[in-house]
Amino acid sequence: MKKFPSHLVEHTWARMSFGMRTFATDVVQGFFAITHNSLALLGLALFCGLMAMSVRPELRTVAESKLISWLQERQYDELGLASDSEAVDRATATDPRDLPKVQSNVAYWLSRKYRVAPEPLGALVAEAYEAGPKAGIDPTLILAIMAIESSFNPFAQSPVGAQGLMQVMTKVHASKYDAFGGKHAAFDPVANLRVGVAVLQECVQRAGSVEGGLKLYVGAGNLESDSGYANKVLAEQQRLQQVAKGLRVPTAPPATAMEAATARIESLLEKAQRLSPFGRDEEEKPPLKD
Repeated sequence: MKKFPSHLVEHTWARMSFGMRTFATDVVQGFFAITHNSLALLGLALFCGLMAMSVRPELRTVAESKLISWLQERQYDELGLASDSEAVDRATATDPRDLPKVQSNVAYWLSRKYRVAPEPLGALVAEAYEAGPKAGIDPTLILAIMAIESSFNPFAQSPVGAQGLMQVMTKVHASKYDAFGGKHAAFDPVANLRVGVAVLQECVQRAGSVEGGLKLYVGAGNLESDSGYANKVLAEQQRLQQVAKGLRVPTAPPATAMEAATARIESLLEKAQRLSPFGRDEEEKPPLKD
């Protein structure tokens, strides 16, 4: 086998090493040059885009819409959940802690009594305190009507067709919902509240008094009695007025002596049934004495 001179091998290896270093250097320099130029072009494109959007605001709106759409698609791909960034804007909710003290007291008390989240009630209380004075109606009266009519259920409907928080007769007052997009707005809490206030204002003006207005509102204008409706509403309003002043008002009415005795007997019977022998049939149990 023919051997090459050592100096020739070393010379060849040195040339190969130099060539590889030169190639690597050229590659690195080329990469940095391309990256630098790309970043420069990207920066120039962003600058031009920002300038165009500042001159034409509609372009900025389109760009924001495209970006939000792309982010929503990414979220759906990752979570499998279609997002809706406008949902929070449609929610009827206000933190009661952000309300004035009077309104906050009312919102938290109603939340405890009717077992409704305080945030939606915070929004309704704030709306009542804004709409009431404009219509010449005490805000606590508006809230009392909602409490008696629907217990703050915005989707409530009576057998005769009264709908929403304030149980407005949608068929009768359909035109009042035109400003809110149509009759289906009866199930929007704020829209129903505003229409209900308008109806209540008309009833009070026609009757000449709050009591008479409530009788008209419940549809008992031609009847001798409103079945105690006005008394219920006014009693709840009185409690709300006390709550607004910071007074302690129980959320449940006090039990009568008969109700307390009945509850006590039911409790004792329940305990007796738990202590009865196992396996004993209901038929074998002696009847309770009167």
